[in-house]
Amino acid sequence: MRPIKFLCLDVGTKRIGVAAADSATKLAYPLTTIIVDGHELETLAALISSENATQLIVGYPRNQQGETTKQTEYVEQFVASLEPLGIAVAYQDESLTSVVAEQHLVQSKKPYSKDDIDAHAAAVILTDYIEAHHA
Repeated sequence: MRPIKFLCLDVGTKRIGVAAADSATKLAYPLTTIIVDGHELETLAALISSENATQLIVGYPRNQQGETTKQTEYVEQFVASLEPLGIAVAYQDESLTSVVAEQHLVQSKKPYSKDDIDAHAAAVILTDYIEAHHA
């Protein structure tokens, strides 16, 4: 059985953090950040192709009480716009992943940007998904 190649998206209104992994190694890593500028679907389609991705994992935002928010609606609309790409999509809870990502970056003692936080948050989301579904 061929490994599943995952791309994970941490979707925001300004940036989309992207991470990658496959079901064989199960190691998620930050890949890039896509700027939301009206060309994000084309950029994402190119990434899916270049990475040979077979499944998208998308961070699913909720508030501290586990309820949906305006950002949840935004993410759901974004995912609906991905349908023409013809790739399987699954959601993974993204609670506190940006906080965890920033903590990891702080511990690395290297300079980092918001783009780095978004890409690392996507890696945290993808790690959570792999641990829950492919352990």
